Amino acid sequence: MTATGPLRISRTVLIPEGELRWRFSHASGPGGQGVNTTDSRVELRFDVARSPSLGPTHRARALERLGARLSDGVLTVRASAQRSQLQNREAARERLATVLAKAIAPPAPTRRPTKPTKSATERRLADKRRRSQTKRLRRADDD
Repeated sequence: MTATGPLRISRTVLIPEGELRWRFSHASGPGGQGVNTTDSRVELRFDVARSPSLGPTHRARALERLGARLSDGVLTVRASAQRSQLQNREAARERLATVLAKAIAPPAPTRRPTKPTKSATERRLADKRRRSQTKRLRRADDD
Protein backbone atom coordinates (compact mmCIF):
# COMPACT_ATOMS: atom_id res chain seq x y z
CA MET A 1 0.00 0.00 0.00
CA THR A 2 1.29 3.45 -0.82
CA ALA A 3 0.76 6.64 1.15
CA THR A 4 -0.96 8.24 -1.84
CA GLY A 5 -3.62 7.07 -4.22
CA PRO A 6 -6.92 5.35 -3.63
CA LEU A 7 -7.37 3.16 -0.56
CA ARG A 8 -8.60 -0.37 -1.32
CA ILE A 9 -11.02 -1.67 1.30
CA SER A 10 -12.28 -4.78 -0.49
CA ARG A 11 -12.44 -6.16 -4.02
CA THR A 12 -15.34 -3.85 -4.84
CA VAL A 13 -14.77 -0.84 -2.56
CA LEU A 14 -12.11 1.74 -3.37
CA ILE A 15 -11.86 5.09 -1.55
CA PRO A 16 -10.29 7.93 -3.53
CA GLU A 17 -7.53 9.94 -1.84
CA GLY A 18 -9.73 13.06 -1.99
CA GLU A 19 -12.18 11.60 0.56
CA LEU A 20 -9.46 11.05 3.16
CA ARG A 21 -8.65 13.95 5.51
CA TRP A 22 -5.20 14.03 7.09
CA ARG A 23 -4.09 15.91 10.20
CA PHE A 24 -0.61 15.94 11.69
CA SER A 25 0.57 16.87 15.17
CA HIS A 26 3.39 16.36 17.65
CA ALA A 27 3.52 12.81 18.99
CA SER A 28 3.64 12.25 22.73
CA GLY A 29 6.08 10.14 24.70
CA PRO A 30 9.87 9.81 24.63
CA GLY A 31 11.97 11.09 21.77
CA GLY A 32 13.56 14.27 23.07
CA GLN A 33 13.85 17.18 20.67
CA GLY A 34 12.64 15.06 17.74
CA VAL A 35 9.18 14.73 19.28
CA ASN A 36 8.99 18.45 19.94
CA THR A 37 9.89 19.51 16.41
CA THR A 38 8.31 16.98 14.03
CA ASP A 39 4.65 16.41 13.30
CA SER A 40 4.92 12.63 13.22
CA ARG A 41 1.53 11.79 14.77
CA VAL A 42 -1.07 11.13 12.08
CA GLU A 43 -4.84 11.39 12.27
CA LEU A 44 -6.80 10.05 9.31
CA ARG A 45 -10.50 10.87 8.97
CA PHE A 46 -13.07 9.37 6.65
CA ASP A 47 -16.69 10.53 6.40
CA VAL A 48 -18.61 7.25 6.34
CA ALA A 49 -22.06 8.87 6.38
CA ARG A 50 -21.54 11.11 3.32
CA SER A 51 -19.06 9.13 1.21
CA PRO A 52 -20.13 8.46 -2.38
CA SER A 53 -17.62 5.56 -2.48
CA LEU A 54 -19.79 3.39 -0.25
CA GLY A 55 -23.01 1.98 -1.61
CA PRO A 56 -26.19 2.17 0.49
CA THR A 57 -25.76 -1.38 1.81
CA HIS A 58 -22.11 -0.89 2.78
CA ARG A 59 -22.87 2.52 4.31
CA ALA A 60 -25.75 1.17 6.41
CA ARG A 61 -23.60 -1.74 7.65
CA ALA A 62 -20.66 0.53 8.48
CA LEU A 63 -22.82 3.08 10.31
CA GLU A 64 -24.47 0.33 12.34
CA ARG A 65 -21.28 -1.55 13.24
CA LEU A 66 -19.07 1.51 13.82
CA GLY A 67 -21.68 3.52 15.70
CA ALA A 68 -19.59 3.91 18.87
CA ARG A 69 -16.43 4.85 16.93
CA LEU A 70 -18.06 7.51 14.74
CA SER A 71 -18.34 11.19 15.52
CA ASP A 72 -20.98 12.84 13.30
CA GLY A 73 -20.58 9.99 10.82
CA VAL A 74 -16.79 10.44 10.61
CA LEU A 75 -14.38 7.61 11.41
CA THR A 76 -11.04 8.74 12.85
CA VAL A 77 -7.89 6.61 13.03
CA ARG A 78 -4.68 7.72 14.76
CA ALA A 79 -1.13 6.42 14.42
CA SER A 80 1.90 7.60 16.38
CA ALA A 81 3.92 4.44 17.05
CA GLN A 82 6.68 5.23 14.54
CA ARG A 83 9.10 8.16 14.51
CA SER A 84 8.54 8.80 10.83
CA GLN A 85 5.41 10.58 9.63
CA LEU A 86 5.44 8.49 6.45
CA GLN A 87 5.42 5.21 8.41
CA ASN A 88 2.60 6.53 10.60
CA ARG A 89 0.65 7.50 7.46
CA GLU A 90 1.03 3.93 6.17
CA ALA A 91 -0.06 2.52 9.53
CA ALA A 92 -3.12 4.80 9.64
CA ARG A 93 -4.16 3.83 6.09
CA GLU A 94 -3.82 0.12 6.89
CA ARG A 95 -5.76 0.53 10.15
CA LEU A 96 -8.56 2.44 8.39
CA ALA A 97 -8.76 -0.19 5.65
CA THR A 98 -8.94 -3.01 8.22
CA VAL A 99 -11.62 -1.32 10.33
CA LEU A 100 -13.76 -0.47 7.29
CA ALA A 101 -13.33 -3.93 5.74
CA LYS A 102 -14.63 -5.56 8.94
CA ALA A 103 -17.47 -3.06 9.15
CA ILE A 104 -18.76 -3.60 5.60
CA ALA A 105 -18.25 -7.38 5.52
CA PRO A 106 -21.46 -9.34 4.99
CA PRO A 107 -22.91 -10.92 8.11
CA ALA A 108 -21.93 -14.49 8.89
CA PRO A 109 -24.52 -17.10 7.97
CA THR A 110 -26.84 -17.94 10.84
CA ARG A 111 -26.29 -21.24 12.58
CA ARG A 112 -28.90 -23.88 11.93
CA PRO A 113 -29.81 -25.44 15.27
CA THR A 114 -29.17 -29.18 15.47
CA LYS A 115 -30.09 -31.88 17.97
CA PRO A 116 -27.65 -34.42 19.35
CA THR A 117 -27.95 -37.87 17.79
CA LYS A 118 -29.70 -40.63 19.68
CA SER A 119 -26.44 -42.52 20.23
CA ALA A 120 -24.71 -39.38 21.55
CA THR A 121 -27.54 -38.86 24.06
CA GLU A 122 -27.34 -42.50 25.15
CA ARG A 123 -23.55 -42.25 25.55
CA ARG A 124 -23.90 -39.11 27.68
CA LEU A 125 -26.50 -40.74 29.94
CA ALA A 126 -24.43 -43.93 30.26
CA ASP A 127 -21.39 -41.83 31.31
CA LYS A 128 -23.56 -40.03 33.87
CA ARG A 129 -24.77 -43.35 35.28
CA ARG A 130 -21.20 -44.68 35.45
CA ARG A 131 -19.95 -41.54 37.21
CA SER A 132 -22.89 -41.63 39.63
CA GLN A 133 -22.15 -45.27 40.45
CA THR A 134 -18.46 -44.44 41.10
CA LYS A 135 -19.42 -41.66 43.51
CA ARG A 136 -22.05 -43.82 45.21
CA LEU A 137 -19.41 -46.51 45.90
CA ARG A 138 -17.10 -43.93 47.51
CA ARG A 139 -19.71 -42.90 50.06
CA ALA A 140 -19.50 -44.26 53.61
CA ASP A 141 -22.56 -46.24 54.69
CA ASP A 142 -24.26 -44.50 57.59
CA ASP A 143 -26.81 -47.31 58.33
